[in-house]
Parts: sequence; structure tokens; C-alpha cells
Amino acid sequence: MLIILAAIILFHITSAILLFIATIRNEWWVSNNYSLYLWYYCNTTNCYDIPNSATSDAAYLQTVQATMILATILCCVGFFVFILQLFRLKQGERFVFTAIIQLLSAFCVMTGASIYTAEHLNFNKGGNFQNGEYGYAFVVAWVAFPITFLSGLMYLVLRKRK
Repeated sequence: MLIILAAIILFHITSAILLFIATIRNEWWVSNNYSLYLWYYCNTTNCYDIPNSATSDAAYLQTVQATMILATILCCVGFFVFILQLFRLKQGERFVFTAIIQLLSAFCVMTGASIYTAEHLNFNKGGNFQNGEYGYAFVVAWVAFPITFLSGLMYLVLRKRK
């Protein structure tokens, strides 16, 4: 039981770290001397706001930003709820709420990364990013999705153990 508990804590902390990396230091698209983040784009010397990022035409960008922030918050809240449930609830009731929170976090990561995948070419209308590739934070977000999802499933399995 302690091994399972240690594994689930490790999975949860790993998913939280990956979500923080993907959301904060988020190089999602890279092209020549430019890199596009969720919040701004940078060349070799300076960083600038993404043009028209606050308009309704860029609602997909705002959705990706919101879902990644929400996923990170839900993952952190889920860990604190896990600690509280570990000591406060009876065996049959444990970890259901934590599992729901963790699965919601996984859903948010999947939603944000999927929207970015579908809409990333809309960022590139200026021409600077036409030829490029996905950055490391985009890959980290997709790696965080199955880890967060498995963590939520592990909470459901752990709920039934003694």
C-alpha cells in the first residue's frame, strides 16, 4: 500500500511540475529567430505582446491560456485535497473527490493542447512563424496529459485498497 501511495504522489507531483513548465515557461512554437509563447512572442533580443491577442479573433488563444492555468490550479488543489482526504475520510470514501479534480485537470490540458494544435496557424498570419515547429512546452503539455490522467485513474483504484 505504501508503494502505491508513493507512486501516486510521484505521479501527481510530476504532473504538477510539467503543467507549471508548460504554462509558465512556454515556448509553444519556434521559427528561425522567433519563438511564440502563450503570452507573447520573442526574437533574439526582445519580447512583444502577441498582436490582437485581446480581441475576439484570438479567442482560441485566450481559451488555451485559461485551460492551461486552470489545469495547473486544479492539479495543485487536487494534491492538497489528497493530503486532507488521506487523514480525514474513511476508506471507502477516500480519493474520489481527488480523482475527479485530477481528471478535470487532465481534461483541461487536453482541451488547451488540442485547441492550440488546431489553431496554431492563426498565430502565424504575420509571416514570421509560417515555417516553424512545435516547441518544447507544447510537447511537455501533451506529456502532462497522460500523466495527469493516469494519476486520476490511480486515485480511483487506490480508493478501493486497504
